[in-house]
Amino acid sequence: MTTSSTPPSRLLIILAFFAVYFIWGSTYLAVRFGLTGFPPFILVALRYIVAGVAMLAYCKIKGESLPELKLLSRQSVSGILMLVGGTGMVAWAEQYITSGQVAVLIAAQPLWFLVLDKANWRNYFSDKYIISGLLVGFVGIFLFMKLGHEEVKESSMNLVAMIGVQIGAMLWVIGSLITKNSKGSSSVIMNSSVQLLAASFFSIIIIFISGEHRGFSLANVPMQAWLGVAFLITFGSLVAYLAYIWLLGHVAPALISTYTYVNPVVAVFLGWALADEKLYGGQFIGLSVILVGILLVNVPGYRKAISRR
Repeated sequence: MTTSSTPPSRLLIILAFFAVYFIWGSTYLAVRFGLTGFPPFILVALRYIVAGVAMLAYCKIKGESLPELKLLSRQSVSGILMLVGGTGMVAWAEQYITSGQVAVLIAAQPLWFLVLDKANWRNYFSDKYIISGLLVGFVGIFLFMKLGHEEVKESSMNLVAMIGVQIGAMLWVIGSLITKNSKGSSSVIMNSSVQLLAASFFSIIIIFISGEHRGFSLANVPMQAWLGVAFLITFGSLVAYLAYIWLLGHVAPALISTYTYVNPVVAVFLGWALADEKLYGGQFIGLSVILVGILLVNVPGYRKAISRR
């Protein structure tokens, strides 16, 4: 995506940030609503296949071709890792922990990016702010998981789900690193459609292996679940994602990354207000420490953004 020669209006920037901040933050609750009628991987498969077909149809109408075979396979693998391993794990975990708890744990994803992006370790680990941020951030993850497990004794799967979310965050980062150098000449929308469709097909395989399809009937899905899926497809996979991509072409990445602070706060508030979810005192401590760690990690980026003004 190229940056337009004409600066975008302030209103468009505000609307795009609203989408990235609040719509993405609300998708965690939408997943919970979707789970009231759909098993987790049926939920994500439906979400991905509808959004993927819509994006692919748009690209084909514009006359765009699929990526070459080598890049097509890489985009497919990255889509499976990010959308099945990452977002799919979110849906699975929300069977056992709240949408707010999942959002807080996902907020640590930038820390995993620094750990797994080996090609840039020299730059990352030569900066005292980044090193300090990593240490503080992972202490926050430990506190959130430990204190949350001690305070919530409702399910033996509570801690397993928290660990699963962190594994999903790592898979998302690995997928992101694979696709980072595999863009080719295809548009972002075309590459995204490939990722979504590959993830939907892989999710279908998981559905049949796990047996999620047994006893499932669309006739028994409540309206609340359908509304959750509709929100995830239209606003989560289309509007907010495209707003994010658009911002990348017009705003400094360091400023866009601030969504990692806002999303968990939005998710926790909406979960409390609309779904009677609770976040305990010890978990607030963990959340605060995680956000401080992410802030420290982003200090070098913020300094560069300010110096370019």
